[in-house]
Amino acid sequence: MDILSYSAVALGTAIKEGKVTAIEAMEAVLARIEEQEQTIHAYLTIDKEAALAAAALVQKKIETGALTGALAGVPVAIKDNLCTEGMKTTCASKILENFIPTFSAEAVCRLQKAGAVIIGKTNMDEFAMGSTTEISAYGVTKNPWNKEHVPGGSSGGSAAAVANGECHFALGSDTGGSIRQPASFCGVVGMKPTYGTVSRYGLIAYGSSLDQIGPITKNVTDCAAVLELIAAYDNKDSTSVNRKDTNFTTALVDDVRGMKIGIPRDYLGDGLDEEVKKSVLAAAKKLEEKGAIVETFDLSLVEYAIPAYYTIAAAEASSNLERFDGIKYGYRTKEYEGLHNMYKKTRSEGFGPEVKRRIMLGSFVLSSGYYDAYYLKALKVKAMIKNAFDQAFAKYDLILGPVAPTTAPKLGESLSDPIKMYLGDIYTISVNLAGLPAISVPCGEDSKGLPIGLQLIADRFQEKKLLQTAYAYERCRIRERSEKADDKTI
Repeated sequence: MDILSYSAVALGTAIKEGKVTAIEAMEAVLARIEEQEQTIHAYLTIDKEAALAAAALVQKKIETGALTGALAGVPVAIKDNLCTEGMKTTCASKILENFIPTFSAEAVCRLQKAGAVIIGKTNMDEFAMGSTTEISAYGVTKNPWNKEHVPGGSSGGSAAAVANGECHFALGSDTGGSIRQPASFCGVVGMKPTYGTVSRYGLIAYGSSLDQIGPITKNVTDCAAVLELIAAYDNKDSTSVNRKDTNFTTALVDDVRGMKIGIPRDYLGDGLDEEVKKSVLAAAKKLEEKGAIVETFDLSLVEYAIPAYYTIAAAEASSNLERFDGIKYGYRTKEYEGLHNMYKKTRSEGFGPEVKRRIMLGSFVLSSGYYDAYYLKALKVKAMIKNAFDQAFAKYDLILGPVAPTTAPKLGESLSDPIKMYLGDIYTISVNLAGLPAISVPCGEDSKGLPIGLQLIADRFQEKKLLQTAYAYERCRIRERSEKADDKTI
């Protein structure tokens, strides 16, 4: 079997059984990157020598029995807003072009302790502010399914790398759909865990009350295995939750009998592409045929999610990005007159247009006279949205719907209209506002051959229900493809 064809868990098993070595796995991935990267541009930083040296060290530990985990020896890509000790971390921004952290994010450390081997850092929208991975100071990433289309964002580099065989799994971050939407656009699995499940220590913040690290993988089994590794209490993160139920791989059961699933009517209305709608409803039908109880219902406040989200996210971004001033680290303007002028020129030259737009919006809604009218009102709407989901989950185990209104748009289409780009987050951002877990699973392709993602949303700390349902649906699709292949052979 070709090394690149293995899933992450299957590769880890093959390495432990001696069929493949961690070094061979890394060499195969690096060869694929060399062959494809000029076209796809999924990565910003790759350290081949360090990756091969780490793979060799891990291989020795596997052979001595010191490493026995499911992902030992497996190559992983890390989104470039997660700190990696000794490896450049830029957030795809000029203002951090030479920043090399002295520590690694907790999620990265947990992967390394388990024996996963870092390849490099993936491209993203600058400071995670975007939905296409075109808002990067270092060039756009292209969708492996069709290079004229975007891979989604802001974790587009991670999703494209997984979809294109340039890693076996990746980490992304999700502030308003930034894992799920690119996973949908690239035909892979992406999960945003419950807020606080994965430590945010070492994640360069965009919206602190919304950001969450999560896995992007080839299948649901890999997703569960990665989440099981990175989910843990961390006293370095004040928002970290001490959970006892993080054995997520036990949820990989092909059974949804009796599972109550609600589909919000609000998610099926105007603006949703008919092909996306058809695929999502067909997926719901498959789950119903497997024994789930599927109903439509009214989920209120959907129309208010986008303004509330962008008000809160921009306000938190304006505060979080104050630290990038040219004094302590990162880019500093070459010519300036006095301290204030240095701040102004550094930030003007270092930040891109979209980041500046959100900083200005955030500063405005937090300013005197506007705080109550905008920011405080947005927080009240956030609480109302959370309450609406609480009411829904009193009746349903899961909520099912699309990830995005359309499949991946063409490169350049979204940049001309920022409001249209913001509206593309309509199905994902409520999950972040309410702190819920959600997963994107491939459920079909449109007439152009572009992937369509199915979104499943669960109540807080109910990732196991998500994984069980996603796994059952995935098994159903695998069986269907197998039957079609058999029919063609006959």
